[in-house]
Amino acid sequence: MDLSTMRSLATVVSLISFLGIWFWAYRRKNKDRFDEAAQLPFLED
Repeated sequence: MDLSTMRSLATVVSLISFLGIWFWAYRRKNKDRFDEAAQLPFLED
């Protein structure tokens, strides 16, 4: 493999990783968990 092919492969892998994280973060199933985590700094001990 030459350098150009490796760069292209790294770009594709990065894009797939980004889209996977984005999909996971914006799923409705995770909304309640993220809303609860967002309120943690405001809870009193």
